[in-house]
Parts: sequence; structure tokens; C-alpha cells
Amino acid sequence: MRMRVRRLLLAGAVLVVATTDAAAQTPTPTQTPPPATTPPPATAPPPTTTPPVTAPPAATTPPPATTPPATATPPPPTSAQAQVFGKVLSVDDAVAIALDTQPNIKARISDYVAAAFRVDQALAPLFPQITANFTAATSKNVSSTAFFPTTSGRTVTTSSESPFDPTVARITVSQMLFDFGKNFASTEAARKLADVALEDTELQRQLVTQTVKESFTNINFAVRLIQVQQQAVDRAELNLRSARGFFEVGTRPKSDVARAEVDVANARLDLIRARNAERLARVALATAMGLPATTPLTIQDNLVYQPVALDRARLGEDALRMRPEYRQARLNAEANEARLRRSSRDFFPDITAGGFYGATRGDLNEAWEINLNLNWTIFDGGNRIARYREARANLDAALARVKASELDISREVEQSVNNVIEADERIQAAQVAVASAQENFRLAQGRFDAGVGTILELTDAQLALTQAQNTEAQALADYRIALARLDRAVGRR
Repeated sequence: MRMRVRRLLLAGAVLVVATTDAAAQTPTPTQTPPPATTPPPATAPPPTTTPPVTAPPAATTPPPATTPPATATPPPPTSAQAQVFGKVLSVDDAVAIALDTQPNIKARISDYVAAAFRVDQALAPLFPQITANFTAATSKNVSSTAFFPTTSGRTVTTSSESPFDPTVARITVSQMLFDFGKNFASTEAARKLADVALEDTELQRQLVTQTVKESFTNINFAVRLIQVQQQAVDRAELNLRSARGFFEVGTRPKSDVARAEVDVANARLDLIRARNAERLARVALATAMGLPATTPLTIQDNLVYQPVALDRARLGEDALRMRPEYRQARLNAEANEARLRRSSRDFFPDITAGGFYGATRGDLNEAWEINLNLNWTIFDGGNRIARYREARANLDAALARVKASELDISREVEQSVNNVIEADERIQAAQVAVASAQENFRLAQGRFDAGVGTILELTDAQLALTQAQNTEAQALADYRIALARLDRAVGRR
């Protein structure tokens, strides 16, 4: 029954590889990507509200800096790239593509298939062993004889040749009758290691899923920062125009203009860094999905606050049940237990039945034999005892690692839950800070335009608003990443 289950698992793994390759080779029809949004002009008044956190835009398009020049000829898309061209990808879409195309997952599947075949290798000695042998050779023996004839008195030497053609044709059959469970224990250990390789496949899927989710969120975080920094540039340029106007009419000193110019330059530097961070995030997402780094991606905005209910006890139980690392630790312990049984059987003999049937000599006379062998190593210098003690120590270490895995998983789940709660609270506080910073900037700008406020007061209010908006975007991104890491800590994809 175990053999049938293992062969079904092996067939399923091979089918997954074949299906994955077929899916990667099937192109999907391309569509025209949506046009990139145009940033607001520099003369537009600064907005007084931040983007809503409860309703994301329909799609997030890359900034103009990431669009290739119109004169450049793009390389032909590969079959994997064709799956994303002209599509607005959600998180689930990106994860599905990564699970189909990521080569690290395919490598783990092949490792499992190889481990499953090692089970067959361990089981093979329990079946009859049949070998065929045919040997043909030609040899010649030459002999010489000397004697003295009585009539002539001369010595006469004679020689003779006797050809010999030894020919052997034989079929040998041997069957292990009883080995006190040695091969069964080896097979069980190999089967457990194959199951470890299967769990490694699931582990790689979960790691890829987590990486895709985090890279997806980082792109949206970078896009949100671009929006915030673009607004900061617009506000700084508006303040610069106001400062120049006041200076020209003689109501403000030249230092106000210089300070406003510095603010514009700093805001543009932050915008450049935000755009580069967005480009790097897109490269990270493409490679995490198993696509070339230059693949253009259009994704949805996932920086949305969605409260979740957390049950710490239930999450801990689910983690021990679903985490592949914990199952691997237990399987390794079971494999070491099987190795220990195998080492304990080395102190007993092997009983083997065998025989051969064939023909020998030039005339191929019939020959056959039936035998029964008992092989028992009485003393080998303590080698078997040392192997047994080594297997016992390995089992103790594997059991300790099972306990360590339980503690690690419990710690990761608790930390992930705390990170989700902390990010949730930061979102609430950041939204209040943004509203306050907007009101403070509005008042400072009004005082400056009325001629009763200073440029320092205005730039401080502008910097506080930009920092509050950045903090809000960071809190939203940390919240989505914390949820992705919580899924990973629990063992969910």
C-alpha cells in the first residue's frame, strides 16, 4: 500500500513539472497597456488632502521615467513575459505566475523526483537479482618430448598441440530470503527523506509567495512616495514663486527666495530617489515572479487598510500543522529512527538463496547449481557498534531539532502578530498626523501670503506635511508586509 501511495505521489510530481512547462510555453494574447498618468503641472495649487486609504485606484502605472523611449525597439517577449503584457496584475495574479514560472520551484520538484527514485534503489535488493554471463575464449597448449632412437643414435624431439576452447554460458538468480529487516529499514529511511524533499517543494512555494507579496507592496509604496514627493515639489515651487513675487515688490528679503530655492532642490532630490526606488522594486518583483528583470509590469494598488481578526492560539496551532519546516524536522527524526533500526540489524546475518543454470566447455554440457548462503560478520573491529552509536546520536539530535522548530515557529507567529498590530496602530496615528499637518500647512501658507508669516514657518510646515504623508504610506506598506509575513509564519501562501 505504501508503495502505491509513493508511486502516485511520484506520478503527481512528474505531472506538475509537465503541466508547469506546458503553461510556461503557452503564450497569452497581448493587450494594449493603459496609458501612464501625467503628473500635475508645476503651477497647480497643492492638494490639501491625501489619497484615500480605503479605496485604492483601479491600477497603478509606472512613472514616465520607467517607460522606454519611443524610438527603442523592445525585444520579442518570451512565453513567460506574454502572461503579463497588457494586464493589470493583482497580488493573486502575480503569485500564480510566480508559482508557475519560478525555476527554484521546478528545481525542488526535480529534487523530490530524484529522492523518490532513491526509494526504489533502497527497495531493489528485496527482489530477485538475475544476471546473465557468457564467456568464450580460445587457448592452445604446446608440449615437447625428446628420446634416443636405438638405430641411429640421434636425439629426436617431438611436439604436440592441444587446443582448448573454454566456453561458459550461465544465468544466475539470487533471492534475499531474510535479512532481519535491514532493507526494509533502509527503504523506510529513504521514503522519509523523499517526503522531506516534497516538503521542501512546499517551503519554496511559500518563500516565493512571500517574496512576491513583499515586492508587490514595495512597488505600490514607491509609487505612493512618488505622489507625495511630487506634491512636495509642487508646493515648494509655489512657495518659490510667492517668495520671488514678494521680493520683487520689496516686502520680503532675498534670503526668503534662497530658502525657497533650497526647498525646491531638496524636494526634487527626494522625488528622484523615490522614482529610482520604484524602478528597483519592479525589478525585484519581476525576478521574484521568474521573469526577466526588464519585464514591464502594471499592478494594482494594494495599500489599503483592511482590519483583520487575530486569534493567537489558533494561529499557533495552524502553524505547527501547516509549516513545512516543522514537518521536515519530524520526517528527519523518523528517517534517523529508521537508520537506527537499520544499524541495529547489522548484528544479524543475511540468508540468501541462489543458483545458476548454463553450459560449459566447447560442447556446452549442461551445468546447474542451487545454493543457500548465510553471511554473518562475527567481528569487524567495532565498526558496527560505532555506526549504531552514531545513528543513536543522530536520532537524539533530530528530536532536539523538532523541539527547536516548535519554539522557532511559535516565536515567528507571535512576532508577526505583534508586527501586524503595531502597523495597524501606526496607520491610525499617521492618518491623524496627516490631517493635522495639512491644517498646519494651510495656516502657515495663509500667514505667509498675508505677509505676517516667515519663510521658515512655511517650509517647516511643508516638511512636516511631507513627512506625515511619507509616514502614512510607510505604515500602510508595513501593514501589508506584516500580513504577508504572518501568512508565511502560519504556513499559508
